[in-house]
Amino acid sequence: MRTHESEEMYLETILLLKGKHPSVHAIDVAGELGYAKSSVSRAMGLLVGRGYITIGDDDEIRFTPEGLKKASDIYDRHRVLTQILVAMGADAALAEENACRIEHVISEELFEVMKKYLASL
Repeated sequence: MRTHESEEMYLETILLLKGKHPSVHAIDVAGELGYAKSSVSRAMGLLVGRGYITIGDDDEIRFTPEGLKKASDIYDRHRVLTQILVAMGADAALAEENACRIEHVISEELFEVMKKYLASL
């Protein structure tokens, strides 16, 4: 995993998969992202090292409290940004694609402004 953005992408993917399936494994993440299992396994090791996830004896990926908060915050950014872009007139697919990019670089201060704006709509 080379960047902060990749870390966030993995955490968000795990969170979304956990919403669809009772248990999530590295192979599920690899399939969702279209990555090689070896690449995902390496990334999972780094997320374990950062204290965001644990991997049980059954190879199930589980969030630590810190990891769940970080993944939830990332997904919240994605959801809010997508909604704002759609409200501005963007096609849903275009909004979704660009929210993925913006969520990794937007400052917390500007994100809070955007959340307030969305709430006022």
